[in-house]
Amino acid sequence: MSIEAGRNRLPGQKDEYQKYTPLLKAALRGDWEAAKKLFAQDPKAITAPITRELETALYTATGTGPAALDFVAELLKLMLPEDLAQGDIAGNTALHLSAWVGNTAAAALLLEKNPGLLRIREEQGWLPVHFAAIHAKKETLSYLLKVTFKDDAAMRTLFFSPGPEPSGTDLLIHVITSGFYDLALDLVYRHPQLAISQTPNDNDSGLGAIARKVQAFSSGTNMNFWERIIYTQVPVKLENHGEDPSGVEIENPANNKQLPVQKYQWACFIGKAFSMPVPEVQRIREQKQMHQHALQLVRFLVKEIVILNDLSMYDSLEKKVVVNAARLGIHEVVEEIVESIPKLAWARDSDCRSIYQRAVIERHENVFNLIHQMSDRKHCVSMDIDKSGNNILHIAGRLAPLHKLNQVSGAALQMQRELQWFKEVEKFVRPSYIDRPNVQNETPAMVFTREHEKLVVAGGEWMKNTSNSCTIAATLIATVVFAAIITVPGGNDDSNGLPIFSKEIAFTVFIISDALSLFTSTTSLLLFLSILTARYAEGDFLHVLPKRLIIGLVTLFLSITTMMVAFSSTLCLVFGQRNAWILFPVGALACLPVTSFVLLQFPLLVDLISSTYGRGIFGKQSDRQFF
Repeated sequence: MSIEAGRNRLPGQKDEYQKYTPLLKAALRGDWEAAKKLFAQDPKAITAPITRELETALYTATGTGPAALDFVAELLKLMLPEDLAQGDIAGNTALHLSAWVGNTAAAALLLEKNPGLLRIREEQGWLPVHFAAIHAKKETLSYLLKVTFKDDAAMRTLFFSPGPEPSGTDLLIHVITSGFYDLALDLVYRHPQLAISQTPNDNDSGLGAIARKVQAFSSGTNMNFWERIIYTQVPVKLENHGEDPSGVEIENPANNKQLPVQKYQWACFIGKAFSMPVPEVQRIREQKQMHQHALQLVRFLVKEIVILNDLSMYDSLEKKVVVNAARLGIHEVVEEIVESIPKLAWARDSDCRSIYQRAVIERHENVFNLIHQMSDRKHCVSMDIDKSGNNILHIAGRLAPLHKLNQVSGAALQMQRELQWFKEVEKFVRPSYIDRPNVQNETPAMVFTREHEKLVVAGGEWMKNTSNSCTIAATLIATVVFAAIITVPGGNDDSNGLPIFSKEIAFTVFIISDALSLFTSTTSLLLFLSILTARYAEGDFLHVLPKRLIIGLVTLFLSITTMMVAFSSTLCLVFGQRNAWILFPVGALACLPVTSFVLLQFPLLVDLISSTYGRGIFGKQSDRQFF
């Protein structure tokens, strides 16, 4: 570990540590035989600083890792316990470094020689266990916590330090920040006072730390359809820390109902199926276990805070936890806190905005949807006014943050999503507030128009570009299939004027598919032309334009499919009787355009249909009563 010291060196000054270069190299390589010879020549080198940062051979070897473990073990035999307390220029001992790099084996050797290393702080007051938490070395952290819990003196140093040094509260915060929620849960279970303690400098707490960890909860994790199915079915095992003794489902308590015998057996079967050691299933299981540990931790911390019943702690919860969780979209934290402390359902930030207004600003539907789980008091949400005179509909009229807009593909769909937000919020606003101006004398509709002016233009351009491309394809298809229906394959019989293959089944397939391709391509062409000539008003992006684009893409897909069917049936008529082998490769190639369309345009079509006619992003998330 090298610390920038900023020394002023004089010309001709000698490096007093240069003579230790061979020992430094041996420690870095873990070469004990070479080091032993050097120690025999200079016994003082065993404990002497060998770098300008005052690092010893033991310190250097500890940071090397498993390759130098034997080196560390042999070197410790030559040292006294008090020699291990020697620190570098920043006061870091070898145990600090082993915690930093995650060298658990070296840490065990060091503590076996001198257990007091647990209680030595570096110059900023950090203990080795803090270092393991800060640098996210879980194995080493788990070990250091285990030995700390068995050492009364180390416990007093960590949890009952009278000075301003980093304490158990700082440790809890860093354990949570590193994502080790199971270790954090064990820590607060052993020391419940950590739930209500805060850091002296910034009044941070364990609950405040987890309220910043979006990925700690299922609401902050993006999953596809199949991952979501596995997630809901995969079983996880959690340690019982005194709560949830019934073993009920933690993430969805409303779903905890007694199952009939058959359903229970089926659930057991599904659970066993998902218990198979498949890497992807294992990853999702670990993810679910992490989410449930985080939720357990939140519940335990809130329970301890309620037991304390300190009004100052409630104020800190409002400003630093509930509002922050709403800002980040962590509805699980908001729900758990409000269930235990109902008055925090009306928590406000420094601008006098409620958590629901904050959710609208950040476009976090999972927090806003808590309104749907409220009693009739949900209509009181619309009465909140911030310092600028904005009600919640004014706020819905503001443009969404860029990172939320980019989650939706295409400017037109982004505009549609913005309109859906505005219309959804409008449902909860009292009629007199819909046209109520703010301090800038702007109504919510005026705010929406001003904020979304550029997005309307971008959405129109996106619609035009998409329609132009599809118009060309639809025109080509219509031209080809119209020409094909006039010049039928095989020609006409001179005696009666009827097509030569008119009695063949393949010919009937050709006629039907060619006609369908013509009709659908023409319909698609007309729909795309109607999009090109649209006025592109704000309201058109909600239903009118997306509906036309959906029908246009569907009919274009059908026209491509039926055109390839017509082409394949023509090949069957011309070559099928004499060269049947050619039908298989040509038929396979005929699927290529259809497959290409599905791969390139089908995701857009799915997004359009889902956004326009799907269940939407608003509504009840569970049957759990919120307030």
